[in-house]
Amino acid sequence: MLGNFSYKNATKLYFGDDSLKYLNDELPKYGKNVQLIYGGGSIKKNGIYDEIVKILKDNGKNIIEDAGVMPNPTIEKLRDGIKIARDNKTDLLLAVGGGSCCDYAKAVSVSVNCDEDPWDKYYIRFEEPTCDILPVGCILTMAGTGSEMNAGAVITNHEQKLKIGHVFGEEVMPRFSILNPRFTFSLPKRQMVAGIYDIFNHICEQYFSGEDDNTSDYIAEALMKSLIHSSLIAVEDPENYEARSNIMWTATWALNTLISRGKSTDWMVHMIGQAVGAYTDATHGMTLSAVSLPYYRYVMPYGLKKFKRFAEEVWNISSNGLSDEQVANEGLKAMENWMKKIGVAMNISELGATEDMIDGITEGTLILEGGYKVLTKDEIRQILKKSL
Repeated sequence: MLGNFSYKNATKLYFGDDSLKYLNDELPKYGKNVQLIYGGGSIKKNGIYDEIVKILKDNGKNIIEDAGVMPNPTIEKLRDGIKIARDNKTDLLLAVGGGSCCDYAKAVSVSVNCDEDPWDKYYIRFEEPTCDILPVGCILTMAGTGSEMNAGAVITNHEQKLKIGHVFGEEVMPRFSILNPRFTFSLPKRQMVAGIYDIFNHICEQYFSGEDDNTSDYIAEALMKSLIHSSLIAVEDPENYEARSNIMWTATWALNTLISRGKSTDWMVHMIGQAVGAYTDATHGMTLSAVSLPYYRYVMPYGLKKFKRFAEEVWNISSNGLSDEQVANEGLKAMENWMKKIGVAMNISELGATEDMIDGITEGTLILEGGYKVLTKDEIRQILKKSL
């Protein structure tokens, strides 16, 4: 049965190889001071930075530089960004990069006018903003997180060894996002495949939960099949525009809240993966791939019907002569083969995790209740040991 829900997504998207020109349509809606947020400088090497700066200047904007956003944005970086925005009276936060830049911009947006510590308010107490929120725009250079069309923001606190995401209300969603698949071509292959797995797991987190046979599940299966098909093309030919554009579009639909409607949603792979990331600072998508199979094999008996359907509908596994459990296992084997083929991390050891970290990672894992099995800390510990 499809549950009761509300749905709204206010982000306006511009998609395609000429989409950057629409920045000219958006900029007049905001004030003069634009905080330009980006990472390590790759956008300067590939020319994207110069294109954006020209458009900003042509529109009479003051450009406030906010560079150096790391792959896992830290609370220290967030506090730096808040100070930059306050000191310069920022009117628009313009994030250029992947999900980390978009997440960081949203975290800054809810914190600039907040009179409390943002870590305590948003990431420990999980409260909603009660202050004015700065508008955010995104120009995407990596497909994976879906952050360009949702209200999530993940921040890492190394001192506390915690990596936590907060999904804010719809008012925190980017006002607009620009998606040019060609902007993703210069990504290193490892970053591309990490993004691909992040997309896949976003779909899984919503699919493996709640009731079967609702519209959200059928959409999820189509998205997974599209992603699998395009990923195999992209790993062989990273500049295949059709494959990269389909991956980018799938990433957006995987986490813009549409396919979560009517679902309880799981998110335990993310909780375990983020806890691993807090210790290793490993690439997000790789932490997910490293813990996924041990987690899904553990919870499969509690959601056997859905895992059987996953095998049949996504991986084309025939059920002839096989038990439901055998079919479900064959589906996870097919998923494992695909993961190896595209080249994602298959265990947390290759990400730098060691056995002596297991207890700390276990304690840093938030336990959610939306999946087929509510885990205990001891069960999380078992899954982590199998992920080594």
